[in-house]
Parts: sequence; C-alpha cells; structure tokens
Amino acid sequence: MGEAPSVPVRQLGPGGPQVPLFALGSWNTWDRMEFDDAVALLRKAVDAGVTMFDVAHYNMGPHAEQARTDIIFGEAVRAAGIAREDYHLCGKLWLWEYPTTSFEQQMVTSLERIGVEKADTVVVGDYMSPPDIPSIVTDVAEQIRAGRFDAWGVNNWVAADLETALVFAEKEGLTPPVFAQLKYSIARRTMAEGEFYGEYFASGKLALQASDIFEGGILAGRKFPERKIGADPGGIRDAIREAADKVAEVAARHDASAAQVAIAFTLTNPAVANVLFGVSRAAQFDDNLGALRLVAEHGAELRAELDPLWTDRAVNADGSW
Repeated sequence: MGEAPSVPVRQLGPGGPQVPLFALGSWNTWDRMEFDDAVALLRKAVDAGVTMFDVAHYNMGPHAEQARTDIIFGEAVRAAGIAREDYHLCGKLWLWEYPTTSFEQQMVTSLERIGVEKADTVVVGDYMSPPDIPSIVTDVAEQIRAGRFDAWGVNNWVAADLETALVFAEKEGLTPPVFAQLKYSIARRTMAEGEFYGEYFASGKLALQASDIFEGGILAGRKFPERKIGADPGGIRDAIREAADKVAEVAARHDASAAQVAIAFTLTNPAVANVLFGVSRAAQFDDNLGALRLVAEHGAELRAELDPLWTDRAVNADGSW
C-alpha cells in the first residue's frame, strides 16, 4: 500500500506554536517499556514527524503515583540523540494541591526531572473544587515571563471557568490559554462538540487537543485494561465497552485496526489541531500512523458509521459533573 502519509503540522490555537498532528503521552508509557525500546520508539517518532511529547510528573491528587515516566523520557530522548530543539515538550501543571504547591515549584521540579531548561507549552490540569481563576492566569503568566514555557492550555475545565480565564487575561494583558486538552473520542463527544467549547473552537479562540481517544485502550480493542486509566465522567464506561464491539466491526469493514478508526474519527473534526495518544510498542505507533490514510480515504463515511456510538450525550456539555 506504499508509505504512510507524512504527519501534518497545525497551529495549536491563536498565536500558538506549530505542532505535529500527533503527540505522544507519558502516562503509563515510558515506565512500562524496556529502556532500549523506549529509545528506539522516540527515535522512530521523531523521524516520522511526531515531535510533540506530553510529559508530566505524576505526583499529586489522583495521580500521586510517583511514577518515573518523566525521568525515563528525559534519559531516553538523550540516549536517542534527539536535540532539544528538535522536539516540542508539553508539560503539566496540577491544581490538586495548588497553590500550596506553586506553579514555580512544579515547573522547577518537572524540568529538573526531565533534564531540560524549559518546556514549550503546558496544560493546566483539571480540578474537583472551584479554582481561583485570576490567580491561575496570573501565576501562569509569571512562569511564561520566567522563561519556563511559552504557551498554555486547559484540561477539561468547566466552560465558565475557561471564559473567566480568557476575559481576565485580556483585561490584564496576560497570556490567555490557546488550546483545550479534552477527552474526545468516538464515544465522548459532548464536551468538545457541544455549545460551550464548540463555540470557542468555531470562533478560533481555542484549538482542540484530543486526549483519551481510546478510553484507556477500550476503544482500541482492550476492553478490560489491566492498568489504571482515566476518569469516567457520567459513569458510562460499560456502555463504551459495548460500543467497542461496533468499532471493531467498522474497522474490519475498512481493513483497519480499531485504533486507526478511533484516531481517524478525531481527525474528521476540523477543530482538532493535535491528537494525543500513548503507545508502549513500536508496532502500535506504526499502526496509529495508518489513521492518516484511513481518514483521507474514508473520513466522512467513517464519521457517519460511528455516529450511533456517541455514548455521552447525557453528560454536561459545559464540563461540569
């Protein structure tokens, strides 16, 4: 069938950086691999144009795992001979213990663990209690001024809090968020496509970074993952497992893998600037690249076939639980 299409580059929001359409995550990835395999995968990814890496220090709140995945990433990227200027590093700022643990403390620790001087972007994480939005925007701006990153986005924020952040940043002359990292998949569409976030994307105020696109592997065919996976807004995971069977049927009709179908679905949404997924084997990475051809040849058809699998229609579109 020839070589896979090259990975396109898109702008990550207004004034944001140019990034590859695909990015690799770090949660339960680098720390699940043999080191030499991680090095080879990083080299393969960069050579294929997948040069964006979402790397977090998982150490607080529901992610109080003290994982070494970020440390391993830093060691592996250096072992692969990849220069810092040849990849885009997206970090995470957590709100679970903020402001007790400040953004400065988090960034200094995270950058030291990875072994770099700065990130390119960061995502400010989600929360369970109402956050102090003006303080968050102000503190993010301080980290930008300190040279620790250049642009930022939000992760599954309630839409009203996002609006507060955008208005406050404009009023105070501070850097606003330029993208939203949202759960977005064949099954979870309401937040990204709904009336709240959908308007931000349609107006160009934000770009969409699609995350958790496999629902922890369920939509890619691993219906009962053994590892820890993400939250389940709406309590619909059993219904998503049922949807996974239909995804497999659609994949078979197109001589594709379920993972390719899941990725291709996200690419049918023009708001998507970047798709974040995790892989722990080179074969998974190679297979995922095949989604580019699948969407190019069957995108509209796929979206229509998958529309009945929209599982979270009853979940709040504004991101509230």
